[in-house]
Amino acid sequence: MLDHEQILIRRGPRSGLPVILALHSTALGPAAGGLRLWRYPDWRDGLADALRLSAAMTLKFAAAGLAGGGGKTVVALPQGTRLDPARRRDVLYDVADVIDSMGGVYAVGPDVGTAPADMAVIGEVTPHVFCKPEDLGGSGDSSPHTARGTLAALRAVGRRLYGDGDLEGRRMALIGLGHVGEHLARLLAAEGVELTVTDIDTAKRELAEELGAAWRSPEEIVSADVDILIPAALGGVLTTRAVRDLRCRAVAGPANNQLDTPEVSELLHQRGIVWIPDYIASAGGVINAMTTELHGLGVDQALARVNAIEGTVADLLKTADDLGVTPAQAGLEMARRRIRAAMPETLPRPHRGGAPSPAGAADGPAPFI
Repeated sequence: MLDHEQILIRRGPRSGLPVILALHSTALGPAAGGLRLWRYPDWRDGLADALRLSAAMTLKFAAAGLAGGGGKTVVALPQGTRLDPARRRDVLYDVADVIDSMGGVYAVGPDVGTAPADMAVIGEVTPHVFCKPEDLGGSGDSSPHTARGTLAALRAVGRRLYGDGDLEGRRMALIGLGHVGEHLARLLAAEGVELTVTDIDTAKRELAEELGAAWRSPEEIVSADVDILIPAALGGVLTTRAVRDLRCRAVAGPANNQLDTPEVSELLHQRGIVWIPDYIASAGGVINAMTTELHGLGVDQALARVNAIEGTVADLLKTADDLGVTPAQAGLEMARRRIRAAMPETLPRPHRGGAPSPAGAADGPAPFI
């Protein structure tokens, strides 16, 4: 059963590419989510990605206590596509038209394949955009804040495993050295972590050498003998087979949709491996953007909210213990409880705790920006 409020699929009149917008929920407030510009075997794979990622954004906002809902935009590029600057601008204008047509119930930011500079182009057409460059009034690159929030989550995991949040000397394996992964690797190295890293781009070995980190292939690192495995690349890394090969005590990282299937969380639990839901560990970027751009708070206040992810993870683990459930189940219930509490009693409860029906947006939430 489809839990989303709206799904738009339009062929961009300039680019000819499919622009997919999945709006999952506005129960807590106007929706927000990134623009993913990525290559897929088929455009329907992009649609599936948009559906999964937008639902995860709803959980991310709810778990963080933010007044927003989940959405995601995906432009599905055919395999092998390379965008020259002119066509990229066409794609961004096509996306901007779709965003603007939503009338403020959804705002877009960067995601895989996009950056603050792209948000500036979209901002030429619609005000419903966040993480534009700082010199244009936005909060800029969200990657450092996502990395900082993940570090806070790792401190809570360390406290769970060893009784304190000191990460010095802990062994960690980081999968992916993209924008967030590189920032996180530098933070962990500064903490004195014994770091092993990997990336599909072998040129990233230079960063490993700079940080004094060991390098393993993507195939090998999943089974590395470490304290914590940190997924920071694309999703789906935690398959049934991969979990059987894990030699870590915990998994926590900023990658979205880490679980290949929901059942994998139970398998992790059976093996005694602590898994922190990705939508909690990766919330630092959206917390910073919403705190500064929507709520108008200062840098120090935004940082405090990002660092509060440590407390959120600690509460999550305690709740899971108290209820005798997995952290995945505890996280879902925490987020769903907040969503249910925000919904008028006259509206039907969402199927399986998902997003409200389209009627849930009938009153028309205020524009995001």
